[in-house]
Amino acid sequence: MQINSIVLAAGKGKRMKSKLYKVLHPVCGKPMVGHVVDMLEGLNCSRKVVVVGHGAEAVQQYLGDRAEFVLQAEQLGTGHAVLQAADLLADSEGVTLVVCGDTPLVREESLRKMLQLHEEKGAAATILTAELPNPFGYGRIVRNQAADVIAIVEQKDCTPEQAAVKEFNTGTFVFDNRKLFSALRRVTNSNNQNEYYLTDVIGILRADGEKIVGYLTDDADESIGVNDRVALADAEGKMRARINREHMLNGVTFEDPSSTYIEAGVMIGADTRIMAGTMLRGKTVIGEECVIGPNAELTDTTVADRATVKHSVLLEASVGSGTSVGPFAYLRPGAKLGEDVKVGDFVEVKNATIGNGSKVSHLSYVGDAVIGENVNMGCGSITVNYDGFNKHVTEVGDNAFVGSNVNLIAPVKIGKGAFVVAGSTITKDVDDDTMAVARERQVNKPGYAARLRGRLESKKNAGKNE
Repeated sequence: MQINSIVLAAGKGKRMKSKLYKVLHPVCGKPMVGHVVDMLEGLNCSRKVVVVGHGAEAVQQYLGDRAEFVLQAEQLGTGHAVLQAADLLADSEGVTLVVCGDTPLVREESLRKMLQLHEEKGAAATILTAELPNPFGYGRIVRNQAADVIAIVEQKDCTPEQAAVKEFNTGTFVFDNRKLFSALRRVTNSNNQNEYYLTDVIGILRADGEKIVGYLTDDADESIGVNDRVALADAEGKMRARINREHMLNGVTFEDPSSTYIEAGVMIGADTRIMAGTMLRGKTVIGEECVIGPNAELTDTTVADRATVKHSVLLEASVGSGTSVGPFAYLRPGAKLGEDVKVGDFVEVKNATIGNGSKVSHLSYVGDAVIGENVNMGCGSITVNYDGFNKHVTEVGDNAFVGSNVNLIAPVKIGKGAFVVAGSTITKDVDDDTMAVARERQVNKPGYAARLRGRLESKKNAGKNE
């Protein structure tokens, strides 16, 4: 069965009160329309047509060649929007799935079952439905004794009996493609809004004697359409809970799911523990048996098995197995830590490779550097990489020792097994197994401290008397 799809994404979204086009607002790190198109790709849709209007260029730029686009220049209703795809799809065989671009919580599983029901029943149209205790404002689903759908009745038109119906229309449909476009040409705008409604197709098909069925999802959250910031936050929370639950079912422990934010697409290995206040964003991949958090933020970062990251920020970084990061470390783009590395408190690493077993334990900056294996970078050690115009590289060989409060003025190389004495400022290369000392000779002047204090006190008093 050929599956076509149409994504309705032309609405302006005035209630969002935003310069950003509505369907591009992110939910769990991905624009709403991105979630929808991901789902359609999972269904292997032959053609994906996105109906754009306001903000058309931004949507096209985001989706690129993942979809085809048609323009709804005037917003004249959902039926009119679907009709814009007629030139591309009207003559196609198979079925067409119609879904709104602002419904990021619709699940691929539900649509797969919906398509299966549509085929089994030989239906002309299948409606994705849901139930709520009080679905006020939604169009009610009216069925006959055979459980076929005979009507969608909008709230304002409901009789008391129809208003009591808990099942409602979510706005997602599957149609026989040819019958859809045939019926659309008969839809009129004889209503208070002077718009062409897609739901009118159901009545037209029913009048033609066609079979209409409904697939009742067990998750009413799939019906959420995001029209304002309140609904956006609601969708964010529900998707976050869904993502967290999936990871937990796959063997990941969450200390406090309610305070943990995992974006769509993040991968986490089994037996990893995610602590409270953790945020995992973008294309982050976490291995097995790791401990992430508390209060860690990782974006587009890879963490290998058995690593630990706590109270730290990592952006486009790579962390090797058995490595510990934090607390209060900052790994910037290009930071690559080997296995069993220690990066401790108040350490910043940028565009630098740190070899297996090396330690940068505290209060250091390592930027534009290649640090070998089993190197000790002492407290307060700094790679001085920027001369005001260009960035330069520091190289430290295997088994070298860099003492506390050392400045390595790049470009500079520290050899294997070298020893750099604390407090040194190194401007020249240091050979293998060589000790380097680069600091001023200490001079002690007995009794001079008292004389200095007296001089400073006199200046202070003179300033007061002026």
